[in-house]
Amino acid sequence: MLYYKKRSNNEDDKIREELLLLANQHHTWGFWLMRHRLKNLGFGWNHKRIYRIYTSMKLNLRSKRKKRLPARVKEPLLRPVYPNVTWSMDFMHDTLECGKKVRSLNILDDFNREILQVSIEASLPSAKVISGLEQFVEWRGKPEKIRVDNGPEFIAEKLKNWCGFHEIELHFIQPGKPTQNSLIERFNRTFRTDFLDVYLFENLAQMRNYAEIWMWKYNNERPHSALQYLTPRDFLLKYGKISLANPADFPTFQQNFPTTPTGILTKNSTFECY
Repeated sequence: MLYYKKRSNNEDDKIREELLLLANQHHTWGFWLMRHRLKNLGFGWNHKRIYRIYTSMKLNLRSKRKKRLPARVKEPLLRPVYPNVTWSMDFMHDTLECGKKVRSLNILDDFNREILQVSIEASLPSAKVISGLEQFVEWRGKPEKIRVDNGPEFIAEKLKNWCGFHEIELHFIQPGKPTQNSLIERFNRTFRTDFLDVYLFENLAQMRNYAEIWMWKYNNERPHSALQYLTPRDFLLKYGKISLANPADFPTFQQNFPTTPTGILTKNSTFECY
């Protein structure tokens, strides 16, 4: 008599282990982000197999129905063909554990959706915005255009004069049309759901340290659906017309950091978490 004997599937256990690790590290990632992250890590599992295990582990995120809105007149956004053509800037607000309000200035490169800077301060007037831009342009190089909304810090004469001096076009979107600056608005939603809504910070120093770590993960690990599910850094190296033999010729946020987020967490530097 022959009887079927069930064999243990070690590959399924490996998939469960990797999915659980991603779910613990990234609470807001859905199936496709996890699947493409596993693909970028070199795993060749079929997406149907991963999804079967993903659902059996009950990792599904609750899907929200989109609110029906009337048709909007949108201004088309042209994707730059190389980095440092167009940057997008915008402000965000949050609150510390003590109730003190803080602001963050987010700067994004439209070419590869790379987050260039997240400046977190209690107050960010136009003078601080210009000071931060001067240091950043000295390191990264100046863009051809910066896209902003009509906030008081952006419409100030100081910023207009600074952009004119450096021959940078300061492009304002129409009032009440945030979709005309949709690239930074899309990043703001991710920054809100993955960072600001997840952690409660005691002080500005702690918030800045965690922001540096989160930026590294966003640029190096998180697959981006608009970039063929590549990370911003991988997209830059693949399509940014940069010599792969000497990628350090172009300054990026990642070059001053270790190659793994674990290295950042254990690094004895200004990025050490308190």
